[in-house]
Formats: sequence, C-alpha cells, structure tokens
Amino acid sequence: MDVVHGYEGHKDDLLKRLRRAEGQVRGIARMVDDDQYCIDILTQVSAVTKALENVALSLLDDHLSHCVAEAAAQGGPVAEEKLREANQAIARLVRS
Repeated sequence: MDVVHGYEGHKDDLLKRLRRAEGQVRGIARMVDDDQYCIDILTQVSAVTKALENVALSLLDDHLSHCVAEAAAQGGPVAEEKLREANQAIARLVRS
C-alpha cells in the first residue's frame, strides 16, 4: 500500500516554492561573491528564511490535518506517537 502524505494535494506548489527559495539562495551566494552591501544580503537572507518558514508551516498544517487527525481517530499509541512527533516538529520550528 502506498503512503499518501498530507501535502499530496499541493505538492507541485511546495516544489515551486522550494525551487524559488533555492534560486534565492544561489542569488545570495552571488551577492556575497560579488561583494555586495551587507544589508542588501541580509535582506535577501530574511526573504528566503521567510519563504522556507512558509513551506514549513504549510507542511505542518498538512501533517496536523492529515496524519495527526487520522492517528487521533485511531487513538492509542499511534495517536500518542503522532502527537509527540508533531510537538517535536513545532518545537524545532519555534527554536529556528
């Protein structure tokens, strides 16, 4: 049986966002290589950070509404594991 992930419905959108962020990171590397002004580079770092945070929040929303919701319906150890996993993911996002 194939596993269906919560993001399956908008996988193309996530990949497009990630490719855009990848392009932004390459642009930042060029800026550093070209000795651009620090503040301009930091502005771009902030933009790519925000873009990746948005991807992460979208994935987290998908995980909660799909994987965690299904596990909660099952109850027991499966639900406990998925909730623990989600809490750890949220903690990582908050710390980053």
